[in-house]
Amino acid sequence: MTIREELENREKITLSPYATLSVNTRGRQREEKQCDIRPVFQRDRDRILHSKSFRRLKDKTQVFLSPEGDHYRTRLTHTLEVSQNARTIAKALKLNEDLVEAIALGHDLGHTPFGHAGERALNEICPLGFEHHEQSLRTVDVLEKDGQGLNLTWEVRDGILNHQTSGNPATLEGKIVRLSDKIAYIHHDMDDAIRAGILTEADVPKSIREVIGYTTGERLDHFIHDVVTTSFEKDDILQSEPVAQAMKELREFMFENVYKNPEAKSEEGKAERLMETLYTYYMNHIDLLPSELLALLNRGEPKERIVCDFVGAMSDRYAIALYDELFIPKSWHL
Repeated sequence: MTIREELENREKITLSPYATLSVNTRGRQREEKQCDIRPVFQRDRDRILHSKSFRRLKDKTQVFLSPEGDHYRTRLTHTLEVSQNARTIAKALKLNEDLVEAIALGHDLGHTPFGHAGERALNEICPLGFEHHEQSLRTVDVLEKDGQGLNLTWEVRDGILNHQTSGNPATLEGKIVRLSDKIAYIHHDMDDAIRAGILTEADVPKSIREVIGYTTGERLDHFIHDVVTTSFEKDDILQSEPVAQAMKELREFMFENVYKNPEAKSEEGKAERLMETLYTYYMNHIDLLPSELLALLNRGEPKERIVCDFVGAMSDRYAIALYDELFIPKSWHL
């Protein structure tokens, strides 16, 4: 018996009857030989962690563009916080922690530079539209490994595609990530907004604080405990009604006071114009795209989608540097 098979047997013995077992995966898009050490979801986690798109998350905006300070979240730290929240919940509920972690680490791989401003710009200018959850799936299916993709399992791919609030993941592990994503960004975006001086703790409505806590740390702890206690030994991932309502009100408060705040979003118009300009430039200079993207074009993929693949994958810093190189006049050099 291989180490992988021993681990698979351990899952059968220790995990909840509602857990997604590695041996019950619906499989990969392309068949391949099993690893003798790692079950399939652990292997998927490792593939995502070692991907180029995962590394680029370190220089992609979460909420605040080019913040002054070292402690503001990026898309990478957001992803790690989602993963930690999700793993805590999964372990407590005896669900598949490897599957949860793989989905969490991969859920935002298709995010654009400059956060939702970049996503909004591409969605408006590209006639095919652009949604980051769909692009995350395209990234792991098609774009990684020079067009070969990562060949992930069906369950991980389903969780990545359906991590949005409107999504409906097929596994409880996917549902954990969907809720953990929301918990993470509500928590850390408020923490960053307080650090930036946009909010104070006293600004949070008292009716919300009385239900879920008086600090960001208390609220994060309350959210996670509530999911665990409400979902325990159930075939669903749930929140209690008071906490779900408080989260809804807190999210609305964040949209009104942070996500639409002119001070926090003062640079977004510039970012959107930069993205639109780069998209238009490469639509007119398609031959300048990397060879692996041109190969997709030659396979019949739409030109508009290929340009979105290129521009949408950039880090903030690379997009700014490329824009500077293409459009900002340089002084003469001797």
